[in-house]
Amino acid sequence: MVPFLPISQDLETKAVLKKLALAHKALAELKGIITSMPNQAILLETLSLQEARESSAIENIISTYDELYQSNALQNEFTSPAAKEVHQYAQALKKGLQLVQQHQLLTNNSILQIQETVEQNNAGFRRLPGTKLLNDKTGEVVYTPPQDYDTIIALMNNLEQFINDDDMMEADPLVKMAIIHHQFESIHPFYDGNGRTGRIINILYLVQKELLHLPVLYLSKYIILHKASYYTLLQTVREKNDWEPWILFMLDGVQQTSMEAIKQITAINNLMQAFKQRIRTHHPKIYSQDLLHNLFKYPYTKIEFIQEDLGISRNTAIRYLEQLVASGILTKQKVGRDNFYVNRSLFALLTGEEKG
Repeated sequence: MVPFLPISQDLETKAVLKKLALAHKALAELKGIITSMPNQAILLETLSLQEARESSAIENIISTYDELYQSNALQNEFTSPAAKEVHQYAQALKKGLQLVQQHQLLTNNSILQIQETVEQNNAGFRRLPGTKLLNDKTGEVVYTPPQDYDTIIALMNNLEQFINDDDMMEADPLVKMAIIHHQFESIHPFYDGNGRTGRIINILYLVQKELLHLPVLYLSKYIILHKASYYTLLQTVREKNDWEPWILFMLDGVQQTSMEAIKQITAINNLMQAFKQRIRTHHPKIYSQDLLHNLFKYPYTKIEFIQEDLGISRNTAIRYLEQLVASGILTKQKVGRDNFYVNRSLFALLTGEEKG
């Protein structure tokens, strides 16, 4: 039986308070680094796909970085079914961000729209019984979430209030994030997409609480690295009401992923400055901020992307890109009928892979 919130016990133990200080310090530093980026849309475009890929991988939806960056959600062109699902996740994250920024709330209506974008259906909250969570390896039932539609609605309304009304429980927002995530996954309100929707809610809650202003803290990589612990700790709270290990796990995830994001964003910023100098030195006539930002927004850019972002003709866009290839700044790669112009340095930085 999933209890209604708030939780009556004191969750801010000594160990939790100690870990909270470290997590908040790392988050604050990340927020500052994001602010230093000249064009924050670059981070939203590139890093949201990273999170989307990791979060989808938890659900065994596996895609390569090449497939992701060669796909284009705006033109509905995808290199594989998995790449399409990953892009849907990234679109859901952006949709959720837009709704939170617009309303300063994270409501059930927003959650429904996020899940609809992830799954590309509007089935809504579960109405039919039969949903069970199984052990991947043994197939045994690990957990049975609420089965009754009225119960699911009541629990989701209670969760919506808990998310948006701080008077319900005096607790640090990072502790509340851990509670919200556990409650959402325990209610398991949808037929499909609960895990991915729940992980989007995590980051949007931090944006709502102004701990970040862009959703670029990606806990999914941390979760996939510690997948067994994640599921074990979720179940430990359900069975024993033992919250401290779960909260410490989530806080550790916030701290670690913040520190990784700081390193990555700093490296992207440094690489941008190096590209800026190279293009201004070798191609002063074609250099512009818009061109630089395009090359970092799209690790695999195309003629059409340059045309649109710079407001230039197709022939001019081709000329710009071919000049950048000639001087070794970009690499040209033909995939099917498309020519891609690859920022290899950025690709390696984003993926941890060296392009062959």
